[in-house]
Amino acid sequence: MGSLVKTFIFLDLEATGLNWTLPKITELCLVAVHASSLRSPTTNDPGEIQLPRVLDKLCLCVNPVKPLTPKASEITGLDNELLRSCEKEKFDLSLIKIILEFINRQAQPVCLVAHNGFKYDFPLLKTELLQQNYDLPSSILCVDSLQAFQTLHRKRKLRSQRRKGQFTLKGIYQEFFGKEPNISHYAEGDVLTLILIFLYKADRLLEVADYKKWEDIKKMY
Repeated sequence: MGSLVKTFIFLDLEATGLNWTLPKITELCLVAVHASSLRSPTTNDPGEIQLPRVLDKLCLCVNPVKPLTPKASEITGLDNELLRSCEKEKFDLSLIKIILEFINRQAQPVCLVAHNGFKYDFPLLKTELLQQNYDLPSSILCVDSLQAFQTLHRKRKLRSQRRKGQFTLKGIYQEFFGKEPNISHYAEGDVLTLILIFLYKADRLLEVADYKKWEDIKKMY
């Protein structure tokens, strides 16, 4: 199924809290990468993987109209007063239309990719969309990069024990590049980090990934 995809849209959401707090989105970032760029990554002179030159980005902050938990605010650097003072709008139909136009502009078929996407990003986005009586096209595909990396790890039959945080974006990036990512828990920063680690083993990840249709994603609450 992955061989048919022409564009992979890497997605990250920041929100007011974790699943059980019935969170609302505070920031979202979508970065579209053509499949050809994933399968033929570029490197610099020392041989380090580089982000594709051709990227389409959509990054927006959102007023959640709900208090952020102290932990979410600490991690993301966002708070309600900051979002209000910057006059950010809530998640509404105008935002949905922007998202749809961004997706429709890409070469089709499209696949969304998010780290822990099946348990957090996709269900939360589905919830926000349905609350506005809207949804994405049912045929859009979705991949959870966290599950893909875990599957790849099992298939490699590594003898090393699983380490705490091994499959976080930060943990995978440190394993592959030997350093910490520049920006974490910042929607655009996390998306760009995800693209870099995905590029590191793109062929294998696309092969082992579990592809789901958007219509099969359940809302978070």
